[in-house]
Amino acid sequence: MPIATACLPVDELLRAIRELSRAGRWETAARLLDPLSVTDPDARARVALTAAEVALEHDWFSGTDTAAERIAAAVAAAEKETHTTPDGAWDLEFVRLRHDYARLLLVDGRLRFGPVGKDPEALAALRRRARALCDGAPDDRRRGWATLYLGLITDNHFAERTAAPVHYEAALRAGEAGSDDLLAREALRHLGDHDHDCGDRTRALERWRRATALGARAGTVPGTLSQQLLLAVLARGAGDEPAARALAMEVTRWAEAIGATRLAQQASAFLGGTDPTAPPQDR
Repeated sequence: MPIATACLPVDELLRAIRELSRAGRWETAARLLDPLSVTDPDARARVALTAAEVALEHDWFSGTDTAAERIAAAVAAAEKETHTTPDGAWDLEFVRLRHDYARLLLVDGRLRFGPVGKDPEALAALRRRARALCDGAPDDRRRGWATLYLGLITDNHFAERTAAPVHYEAALRAGEAGSDDLLAREALRHLGDHDHDCGDRTRALERWRRATALGARAGTVPGTLSQQLLLAVLARGAGDEPAARALAMEVTRWAEAIGATRLAQQASAFLGGTDPTAPPQDR
């Protein structure tokens, strides 16, 4: 029996696949991408890039290791495309930066914040690449994302806590100006982390609540769950342990249900007394 097919614009399909990925439906997104038959070289490059982005999201929340192969395929597809746009080249390099950022967070198989146990040259190169992406961004929204990662690298790899917030603030302005809820959400998440570390729980609550709402509006299910865990941290800090545990237990159940293994482990650790917001040197 012949298989029924449908025709629709590639960009619309890729947009829908990214939304599936944000919702934590990584396997469904991959199943839509893998059988795609695309003849146009530029479209093939965009499909390969989307597959790499989906794999990155999956790896981050689930602790899997699928992105390297997808990124290599995206690089190969881009090399075959002789008319790669500046936007496409930038997007591919940004995916590679995100992957290397996440890879360097793992030391001996465990997440480690700060520079201890990491190759100083690799960290310095990562920061130079982030700065180059900021300088070469084709638009303000992309520059905002690169600036966010410059802040994350400064924060989580170099442990330069006082230097990072200025990058998050710039990313927040870019997200708000460009109506990019995901970018604004990420910036608010990390600014709230600094508020919390400085003892300003009121400001942290304001920013984390807003980040939770923005993440929900953007459709990021695992991202919204990770924000709920931060609200549980504030509940515990305010002395409301029953509320903190109730939130964390729901985050654990939801994260397990969608396959966000790493997030489920963080929530379980919180229930055991771990503070996921501790400064890098204390984690």
